[in-house]
Amino acid sequence: MTLRLAFTVTGMHCNSCGLLIDDEVEEVPGVTTSTTDLRTERTVVELEHPVPAEEIVAAIAAAGYTATPTA
Repeated sequence: MTLRLAFTVTGMHCNSCGLLIDDEVEEVPGVTTSTTDLRTERTVVELEHPVPAEEIVAAIAAAGYTATPTA
């Protein structure tokens, strides 16, 4: 079973923004992949074990963007 979290991300301007977010999020322990879509302003994170959403939000903030968890 794959665990997933999704986030709405604001402040992106180009595809490179998504790559920066993915690089930062994939450094969080427990994250296996991060996929950010500029068009939908959404990041989907796959996890190998539960990770608090706040850690992902903090990683996205470290990349310079604002994120909120989505359902």
